[in-house]
Amino acid sequence: MIAKALSNLRPEASFVVSGNSISGIDWQSPDIDMPTEAEINTELGRLEQELLDTQYQRDRQYPDIGDQLDMLWHAIDAGSLDSSCDFYTTIKQVKDDNPKPE
Repeated sequence: MIAKALSNLRPEASFVVSGNSISGIDWQSPDIDMPTEAEINTELGRLEQELLDTQYQRDRQYPDIGDQLDMLWHAIDAGSLDSSCDFYTTIKQVKDDNPKPE
């Protein structure tokens, strides 16, 4: 994640990161100031928060849209488009298992 933070802070810079610590940065852009440790840590914190804020979206594993449309079509065709049909119960299960954070 350090490489992502550096890329965000200095998009034109060249660098190599060895390991997972700031001490592993090999700054290869002498004409561009390397971000300070405080800047890097702030950006790392922002990236971590961004990751946490969208975790629920990655956890939500909805069926393929084609499968959802097929379930919906069958429910309409059978006249059972209500909260007991496969379409509704499948989507509701995903939502119940992965609620939005408050």
